[in-house]
Amino acid sequence: MSRQNISSGAPWEPIVGYSRAVRAGNAISVSGTTATGPDGKIVGVGDVYAQTVQTIRNIEAALAKAGATLSDVVRTRIYVTNIAEWEKVGRAHGEFFGAIRPATSMVQVSSLISPEMLVEVEADAVVGD
Repeated sequence: MSRQNISSGAPWEPIVGYSRAVRAGNAISVSGTTATGPDGKIVGVGDVYAQTVQTIRNIEAALAKAGATLSDVVRTRIYVTNIAEWEKVGRAHGEFFGAIRPATSMVQVSSLISPEMLVEVEADAVVGD
């Protein structure tokens, strides 16, 4: 089976030892992704909806590098620092995945790697043969 590691270019990928996404055959796993913009700064500081939108756009970019689209996503996992904001996160997720309807879960965590980060999302996709 072929394997393709996809990098976002983030400086911590080689330090921690991970890839933004990995494609193995027709399966793609996207690592926990946050609202980091092209400049490396968090987009939408203090706004969980804006962060969720940017996060999913970052996932979409990783999937494109792996030869996939959001329509190939079969599962997402959403980590939030404040579950009371679930509707804002859900609305943003639904704007991208409303017609795709992947399996998903949303859980609250005590914190993410930076206090500015309010949401992190993982995604799994399967592309056709």
